Amino acid sequence: MKLDKNFLWGGSIAAHQLEGAYNEDEKGLSVMDTVTGGTYETPRTITTEIQPDVFYPSHEGIDFYHRYKEDIALFAGMGFKALRISIDWTRIYPNGDDEKPNEKGIAFYHSLLDELIKHDIEPIVTLFHFELPVGILKKYNSWLNRETIDLYLRFVETVVSEYKGKVKRWVTFNEMNHLDPTTDVSALFTYMLAGVEYSKIKNKEQDLAVIGYNMTLASVKAVKLIHDLDIESQVGCVFGLTPSYPKSCKPEDVMLSFKDTIRDFYQIDAMTYGKFPKYKLHEYERMGVHLEVSKEDEQAFKEGIIDFIGLNYYMSQVSCATVADDEQASLFGGIVNPYLEKSDWGWTVDPKGLRYLLNFMYRKYQKPIIICENGLGAVDEVGEDGIVHDDYRIDYLNKHLTQLKKAVVEDGVECFGYLMWGPIDLVSATTGEMKKRYGFIYVDKHDDGTGDLSRTPKDSYYWYKKTIAENGENLNEE
Repeated sequence: MKLDKNFLWGGSIAAHQLEGAYNEDEKGLSVMDTVTGGTYETPRTITTEIQPDVFYPSHEGIDFYHRYKEDIALFAGMGFKALRISIDWTRIYPNGDDEKPNEKGIAFYHSLLDELIKHDIEPIVTLFHFELPVGILKKYNSWLNRETIDLYLRFVETVVSEYKGKVKRWVTFNEMNHLDPTTDVSALFTYMLAGVEYSKIKNKEQDLAVIGYNMTLASVKAVKLIHDLDIESQVGCVFGLTPSYPKSCKPEDVMLSFKDTIRDFYQIDAMTYGKFPKYKLHEYERMGVHLEVSKEDEQAFKEGIIDFIGLNYYMSQVSCATVADDEQASLFGGIVNPYLEKSDWGWTVDPKGLRYLLNFMYRKYQKPIIICENGLGAVDEVGEDGIVHDDYRIDYLNKHLTQLKKAVVEDGVECFGYLMWGPIDLVSATTGEMKKRYGFIYVDKHDDGTGDLSRTPKDSYYWYKKTIAENGENLNEE
């Protein structure tokens, strides 16, 4: 058996990480425009206001705003079937609640979509990828306020009405699941995902639960709205998920690994089963958290079931009831698996974890799945011949795609596409660096401000081109 001939090979990008032009053509300020650069050792900081003599990576990105035709031609050269992009809310409604949309922003995305379609690349559009207008944060207190749901839905209606016919698949949110109040959430993640500064949250459990609920409600309402606007459309939501293995077969470790793995699944449950899960409400009640779930909300969950699930997968982790002093904490909880290799940024490399997670999700939901992010952030060195020889990236992708193919061909998982993150070097969301490179295409830009922004294919570019041309038949376990 083989992958379906219509399997969607491609990549994923996000506006705030590569567009640049942060103050051009009447674009407003997004929360990511106020986050400084950083490193693996020195976290990015939040300034809320643009400060002089401070470096903000999103302000230039990789200048995709002016170079998108060149970049799309390079994607087409690999044979891309699809590209997931995000539409920056602040290009359409600069303050989030403006009376009328910004025509220059609308025109830009028309041109971008037309360019993709010209090259036979299907655009998959994310409607919220960390690009909350600062105006909504200041005026409405972000997703803590239900008025933000209405403003988001107005943005969605404007975008879908404008681009329907050009876009067949929409994504409501990217990785909202990292805000769960039952675990520690980093200050940067709360700001990225919801525009809320962690240090300013008065009641962590209550406020994070409300934010998560309101974003989930916004998603299901958006699903119905999009279906009403375009009956041919398919709507999904993207989740960043991390499977957790028990450190031992002790019942305590096994139970904890189960809870750690499914911790972020309650929003998928809400979006696929047509109701906000009772177990989560019970969990909140025990925490002293109260959510107002109206009859109207209940109806919205029934009517807003997603058509597909987007999965972002980078790593796995380990759960143990008793953590030793010498064990390293993992990014999203638990500890680092000592049996796995790690990337330059300490992320474990676990291809089999992708197959495990695909099986877990498909058997739980029986919904089509598309991989929306998976890739290796690494320090790439340009060789004497001017080319990046990234065999390590090829090896990483080959192993993960081999496991994906096994999940589809051997296990029967309905996975209809693989969108690698990110197909061109761009700004890292977590560290704000260019040094952390993912792309098939090298961008001559560095964290010290040097570089001419020229684009050069890496060795992995040609490997991925072959993989697409052969529909994954070149994949192997070596």
